[in-house]
Amino acid sequence: MALAEAGARGRLLCWPRVLLFGDSITEYSFQENGWGAYLAERLVRKCDVVNRGISGYNTRWAKLILPRLVTESTGADSIAAVTIFFGANDSALKELNPKQHVPLEEYAANLKSMVQYLKSVDITADKIILITPPPLQESAWEKACLAKGDKLNRCNATTGQYAQACVQVAKECGTDVLDLWSLMQKNQ
Repeated sequence: MALAEAGARGRLLCWPRVLLFGDSITEYSFQENGWGAYLAERLVRKCDVVNRGISGYNTRWAKLILPRLVTESTGADSIAAVTIFFGANDSALKELNPKQHVPLEEYAANLKSMVQYLKSVDITADKIILITPPPLQESAWEKACLAKGDKLNRCNATTGQYAQACVQVAKECGTDVLDLWSLMQKNQ
């Protein structure tokens, strides 16, 4: 009984949250050796790392659900950081994957829109991190596509254009950016 009484008198312990928002790369990031799991382990007892990755999503769909994930009542004070990690699906080749493809200019506009929305609910630019799509290993992706009876529906050069657009949006919006596309190819 003493524990229940102490809990009733004490303040609720709440850790700030790090919101990971993205496509399947984010959704599956909590699997063994995933980047989300690693981040959660590094931030244990400092922040709660919340995974809001949605497999198959692109920026066109993501900007529609972001207001349902983060609202003014969410409390900007409770958010330590938000990552926005899209582009792998957006950069799919239009003629082979029209459902997921988003034109480059629209992709950039959608990223800006999401950053502006977060700022409108008092999440400051220094708490927003854009992450570029990673490079595509075309031979491995083509093998996976062929195994499903499909053609290669993405290419690394196109993904690179989306990565550059993401970097440019971060610059224009005053947010940080993690340029995975460049970093992962640095030593090649």
